[in-house]
Amino acid sequence: MTEEKIQLYRKKIYVIRQKLKAKKPRFLRYDSDKFFRLGRQEKWRRPYGRDNKTRLKVRGFPAIVSVGYRLPKEVRGFHPSGLRQVIVHNINDLVKVQNQKDSVIVTIASSVGFKKRLEILNKARELGLKVSNEGVSA
Repeated sequence: MTEEKIQLYRKKIYVIRQKLKAKKPRFLRYDSDKFFRLGRQEKWRRPYGRDNKTRLKVRGFPAIVSVGYRLPKEVRGFHPSGLRQVIVHNINDLVKVQNQKDSVIVTIASSVGFKKRLEILNKARELGLKVSNEGVSA
């Protein structure tokens, strides 16, 4: 594919992703707004109560997590820039993806230390790869 077609494809993926993400509700734990101890846990927990209206999917109550909210396979796992995201732990991982630099954005793993991070950043600049979290320090 030519560079122009690649750019159009990325833009199309980005637009589809944004439209679908805008429709998806923010899934909060049931009653997390009423109880402080639940509000701190801003993660989804499935409601199991016998008469729980969210579990019963009653209209007017928060949406429950389900498969229907998942993004399409073509769009799933992409970085917001429209590039495929690759996690890198060392320089060898970086060298493996150097021939895909047009379609890949590199993310340095969180477990990588400061010295190794600097080495990876220098090598990425040398190879012409984009790094998504280069400003983040260890």
